[in-house]
Order: sequence, then C-alpha cells, then structure tokens
Amino acid sequence: MRPLYPGALWPLTCPENLAPLVVVPTSRAAADSGALQRRALAVLAGLAPAALELAEAFRAEGHELALVGGPVRDAFLGRASADLDFATSASPGESERILARWSSAHWDIGRAFGTIGAKRDGIVVEVTTYRADAYRADSRKPAVAFGDSLEGDLSRRDFAVNAMAVRLPELVFVDPFDGLRDLSRRVLRTPIEARRSFDDDPLRMMRAARFAAQLGFSIDDDAHSAIVEMAERISIVSAERVRDELTKLILAPMPRAGLEVLVETGLADQVLPELPALRLEIDEHHRHKDVYHHTLTVLEQAIALETGPDGAVPGPDLVLRLAALLHDVGKPATRRFEEAGGVSFHHHEVVGAKLAAKRLKALRLDKETVRDVSRLVELHLRFHGYGEGQWTDSAVRRYVTDAGPLLERLHRLTRSDSTTRNQRKADRLSRAYDELERRVERLRGQEELAAIRPDLDGVQIMEILGIRAGPAVGQAYRYLLELRMEQGPMTPEAARAALLSWWGSRR
Repeated sequence: MRPLYPGALWPLTCPENLAPLVVVPTSRAAADSGALQRRALAVLAGLAPAALELAEAFRAEGHELALVGGPVRDAFLGRASADLDFATSASPGESERILARWSSAHWDIGRAFGTIGAKRDGIVVEVTTYRADAYRADSRKPAVAFGDSLEGDLSRRDFAVNAMAVRLPELVFVDPFDGLRDLSRRVLRTPIEARRSFDDDPLRMMRAARFAAQLGFSIDDDAHSAIVEMAERISIVSAERVRDELTKLILAPMPRAGLEVLVETGLADQVLPELPALRLEIDEHHRHKDVYHHTLTVLEQAIALETGPDGAVPGPDLVLRLAALLHDVGKPATRRFEEAGGVSFHHHEVVGAKLAAKRLKALRLDKETVRDVSRLVELHLRFHGYGEGQWTDSAVRRYVTDAGPLLERLHRLTRSDSTTRNQRKADRLSRAYDELERRVERLRGQEELAAIRPDLDGVQIMEILGIRAGPAVGQAYRYLLELRMEQGPMTPEAARAALLSWWGSRR
C-alpha cells in the first residue's frame, strides 16, 4: 500500500467483506500514514454488520451517520473499541425512533445533550446529534446547541486526534483538522484555537492530562500554554465531571504522565492541591528528592505490584492507586525542623488520612472508596514499627485485624513506600516485610485472623456473669477481645475463668 500524499484521493485495498475506505485528504498528511491506515482497515474489517445496518437505516430516513471520536482514533492505533460512538444529522427524537427498530434495547442517555443509547447482538452504541457545547461564564453545566454538519461537530471536539470520523455506510474517512498527522506524531492539539476550545469546555484541559496518561501523548505548545493561562476556569466544572476524568487518569496505564501535566499546568492546584503542595517537602529518606517525586515513584511501584484478574489485588485498582498518591499528603502540615538538623513529620499518617478523606469527599467519590483509601493512608506507616522482626504475635494479629479486607493492598502500599537509593537499606526493609508476611501466613494457618473474635460471645457472657444486656456486656466483650489479641485462641474453660476473674476485680 502506498502512502497518502497531499492532494491524493483514492480508495484503500480492503477485505472482501468491507467496502473501500475513501480517505478525504488533509492539507498536511503524514508520510507514515500508510501504516496507520493499514491498522485502521484491520480494525474496521471487523466492524459488526449490525453497525453497518444501523447506518443504512439512518440513510434510508435521509440522515447522515458517522463513527466518531475514540473508536476512530483507536482503529488507527490498531485497537477495537467495545462501544461505538456515532454522530448524526438526525434529531434525538428521530435517532430514538430508528434505534428502537434496530436494537433489542434502547435508552435515553441524555436527550438534552442529544444522545440516545442502544444495544444489539452485544454491540453498544451511542448516537449523538451534531452539536456544540459551551459553558456560560457562571455555569457549571454546558449549554447545548445542535449543529447541522459533521465537520462542524468535529470542530467542537477536544483534540484533533478525536476529531476524525468515518462516514457510514460508505466508509469515507473525514479528517478536517489533520488528526491523522497528530496521531502519527503522538501529539494532542485542539482543532480550533486552544483558548477558545478550553473556554467552550474547560474539562478538555483535564482530558489533555488524561490522554497523556492513557495514550502517552504529549501536549502541543499552544494547548499547554492555554491550560496554564486558563487553569482556574476548571472551577466552573462540576465535581462529578472532574472526578470522572481524574479517575480515568489514575486508572490509566501511565498515570504519572497525566499527574505531571496536572501539576505543571496548575490544574492540580484547582482539583488536587495536596499533590503540588508536596513539591516543597523533603522526604523521610533525606535524599535529593522531594515528597512529590517520592509519591509518584510510590504510585508507579504500587501499580507494578497489582495482580492479574485472579490475584489478590487485580489491576488497575483505584483504591490502591489513590492510597499511594495520597499517602504522604499529611507531611506539609506536620513538617518540623529538629534542633539536630533533621526533619520530622510526626503523625503525618493520621493528618493525611483526614486530608485524603476530605479531598475525596469533595471530589464526590463513593463512601466505600473514601473509607478504604483514608484507612490505608492511616495504616501505611504501621510496618515501620516492625523493626528487625521484634513484633509479638499479638502485634501481628492487630496489624491484620486493623487492616481487615485491605490487608493485601496494605502489603503492596507498604512495600511501594520504600524508594531509598540505599540498596542495603532497601534490602533490609524488603527482608523485614518478607518476614512479617510469613508470620501473618503462619498465624493465619493456625487461627482465623481475618475474623478474630473473643472466645465467648455476648450471650455466653451474659449467661456466665448472670447479667442482662447493657454496657457491662460490651465492656466484657472488649476485654475478651484484647485478651484474644494478646494470647491467641483460648479454650472455653480458660476464657470463662479469665472473664470471671476480670469481673471479680471490677466488683
């Protein structure tokens, strides 16, 4: 296959089951676009016949339909998309009528935004009327205006690599903003002037960081400068939309790249100010790096310890990644310069847990995620009291019990928190944690560590002491739980004797 040169227009050779893909030329087509086109053809060859039937149904009603955005971009990257996004000249009502006939199920995703969803034969589609989104200066929600052309719709998309389309069913590739060239250069550039684009929808600035994390693309100079200049405008976007972009960024293959974009441009000062605040601090290893870079390294190391689907912590794991990102956010507030010349951060894990919970709540994350992340932040230093393996079995039991269902994540967070360049120290910490995990497994084999309970329950306590339900029962229960932690499992007789002795000493 020959490359596409400026001014050329010709159909590419296609598999028999796919109509020719006609490429509408751009003013500056990349010399290496041939390889990208071959990848796209391989993906589009697998386009479900039902999707082409949908396009025929729209055309029969006199409407245009085009595959747009991520699915087109991913096709040129050689990746098939599970869900298909379409743009159409049809109104939302007209789209719904066509989709009702075509699909086994359809739903109104957001009629006000022009989007109708549907499903057929395992294919999930979203069809959106040509549109333009813009924020008013004082609004957190975009105002929607429907457009009248595919090219106009593409001009209002976030980046040129997402402003490519394939008209269906004729399979004509449309690229009015040289997105294919940007894709070959791995660059994010806005289809229209960057400041205007980000002013129309400030969330696009967050998407730049997200795509840096997902695709490894860089941001072109104009877009980068515009983000720096306009970072504060992200404040008009709802917390829920910011949360969704930040979550996608953190779950991406390369979240560090996206987080660095947020910090460098000033977006993090608006959406995650605890992260850039770490740049001024000295980490606990007293090396030539600050807590900010230490944190990003911990995040990368934690990701490396995620497991496959059948492992203890299947990746990508949002709770583990957020805990790694926020584990040291309490350091700025607790930094103290000691008389001997050192720096201390006493109780930064406790302060950090509260700060992490506050930030995640502000981002509207669910209660379970907030609880689990803040708990991991609170526990992340517990291991450092282990020393050279001098913990008692009681201390190991408490470690496991306090971590509860978060134990496997805590294992990984604790191991990731070692970023020292002193290899002997790193090896010593690793051996110590290896020993702690062996002790946990040994005790787990002997006892039900994940569900430690007193050797007597509330009913037995009341029967033995001859008392009714009340505060005394709770006090006795807590006493027996402490005894269980300290001594391990007891026989019913020994537990009864200990309970009676404790009760007698109280009276």
